[in-house]
Amino acid sequence: MGDVLWTPPADVREKSRIGDYLSWLRRTKGLDFADYDELWQWSVTDLAGFWRSIWDYFDVQAYDQPTATLSEATMPGTRWFPGATLNYAEHVLRMPGLADDAPVVIAHSQTRPSVTLTAAELRDEVRRVRAGLRRLGVGRGDRVAAYAPNIPETFVLLLATASLGAIFSSCAPEFGTRSVTDRWQQIEPKVLVAVDGYRYGDRAVDRRAEVAAIRAALPSVVHTVVLPYLDPDAALPDGTSSWSDLAGGPGGTDEPLAFEPVPFDHPLYVLYSSGTTGLPKPIVHGHGGILLEHLKMLALHHDLGPADRFFWFTTTGWMMWNFLVSGPAVGAAIVLFDGNPAVRAEPGQPAESDLGTLWRLAADTGTTYFGTSAPFLLACRKAGLRPGETVDLSALRGLGSTGAPLPAEGFTWVYEEVNNDLQLQSLSGGTDVCTGFVGGVPLLPVHAGEITCRALGARVEARSAEGKAVVGELGELVITAPMPSMPVGFWNDPDGRRYREAYFDVYPGVWRHGDWITVSERGSCVITGRSDATLNRGGVRLGTAEFYSVVEGLDEVTDSVVVHLEDNEGGAGELLLFVVLADGLELDDTLRARIARELRTALSPRHVPDEIHQVRAVPRTLSAKKLEVPVKKILTGTPVESAAAAGALANPESLVAFERFAHERDAH
Repeated sequence: MGDVLWTPPADVREKSRIGDYLSWLRRTKGLDFADYDELWQWSVTDLAGFWRSIWDYFDVQAYDQPTATLSEATMPGTRWFPGATLNYAEHVLRMPGLADDAPVVIAHSQTRPSVTLTAAELRDEVRRVRAGLRRLGVGRGDRVAAYAPNIPETFVLLLATASLGAIFSSCAPEFGTRSVTDRWQQIEPKVLVAVDGYRYGDRAVDRRAEVAAIRAALPSVVHTVVLPYLDPDAALPDGTSSWSDLAGGPGGTDEPLAFEPVPFDHPLYVLYSSGTTGLPKPIVHGHGGILLEHLKMLALHHDLGPADRFFWFTTTGWMMWNFLVSGPAVGAAIVLFDGNPAVRAEPGQPAESDLGTLWRLAADTGTTYFGTSAPFLLACRKAGLRPGETVDLSALRGLGSTGAPLPAEGFTWVYEEVNNDLQLQSLSGGTDVCTGFVGGVPLLPVHAGEITCRALGARVEARSAEGKAVVGELGELVITAPMPSMPVGFWNDPDGRRYREAYFDVYPGVWRHGDWITVSERGSCVITGRSDATLNRGGVRLGTAEFYSVVEGLDEVTDSVVVHLEDNEGGAGELLLFVVLADGLELDDTLRARIARELRTALSPRHVPDEIHQVRAVPRTLSAKKLEVPVKKILTGTPVESAAAAGALANPESLVAFERFAHERDAH
């Protein structure tokens, strides 16, 4: 068991939102729970009672009332709140507890001066952009795509799109053309909103060529709106309009803000898997499921409300952005940041490496809940940072860590060098549910190296190889009861086959997530990495299929395999790429540089390997499927005969080169 680093205050039930919820349950439902474990057990056993209580406690507004809480508790196929109609954007813009003149969006950027929107200004911006989208012919079910960073305009566009019953999808502008088109060709957006570029530290990144290539690859796009973020004075490309036209064109500025009532499971936005086994999966999330899940997590687990300023370091290509921007639904102001978190970039001054950027941002904005990734915290520790001494973090009372497991030394550093009073919440979840299903809660202590609890309404278990639930030992992370924020489906998957294959093929009727987890006797959790071949670099999952489509698109490369070797201290680890070259070719530094450049341009800087090596063959199954996992096992010390069954391989001799490579690395 990890050392106890934080204990809830004696008056936690009087001071926390989950304490208020417990009092409300006792007062209105006659339900009394002695501790968190009892509450959790009820929440995953009486699904109808629990989720209806979330609906009632947060006063969800419906145009048509539900006929039930859920149709049946089988997965997949559960229908939540059948008959209900509502709108996600309406609930975010309620901003309970915030006055019209209260700041609700506080945005800092390395590209332009900071921007603050009050509650009234946010509603008005959404009203104007909604009217602009209507002028472009956007209506219920249409897709609106944003190639834009973590700035207020992207948030406004999401809310305006959702208010119409249209469907939103975003890609961060560091994504290369291939990454974007692989995603958006599947959903065929009608409107594309894109920035011209951005600054990362003091480096200007022009994206006009990428935007042109994306437009050319998306024949469904009828209108392209350019947001001049990098160069406000640049001329618009032919055939495009400007963001200011969208937000205030003729005849649209007086149109009132309104909300299209949509069914509970009507698509809100499409998120994407990392593309490990083919094209990224287009994961469709619904208005009602996301609303209920985020109300529950943000208020009851993160304890956020009208006095809070909520920050998470994220891009618009990660589900944590979607999680962050639900903050106003519980009355919390959100803090946005766009730029390089490891660089200090002052106007007119050369940039310098500095991991203190986000800590200064937290101090300057009065952030009360600071969310980041485990690798960032570990990098701060390694660099010897002492944020608690160098900036004023007295407002900070919560710190979230996700993207990768946070080891005990990361916990200890937070309490020694950031603030010994705050609650550190290590959490894990995913794009698939757009939330954390294991995390923290104000009612329970924090133990070093452990995720505190399973979230309310999330029946998370560890499964043994035999498929039985286990406690105190490593197993497959599964979810054995439905959650409202599970996807309403995949885009263009009418019979649900791809959806079932993604989560329910291994254990019929049970969601298999693809992580290794240990659940302790007291309900805390430790996640020790992916149980599949997905790469996880710096807390961001990277799909192998995207690598291969770029690398093997080069004339010189005939085959390739990529693996990620984790850092035992929780850092970024090493990304190793092995290539098979055309006959007679040998890998040299020129070709290495070209491969790296292609990956950076087509995908992102995170996709550039640390090392590139030549091999004669890539191991494949008899059905020609690449075998990343055996390669990784061999490189981390597993003998060849234990890493893969020779009889299952078309070319078992190919493994020898990786064994030799592993021995040579060890020798050095």
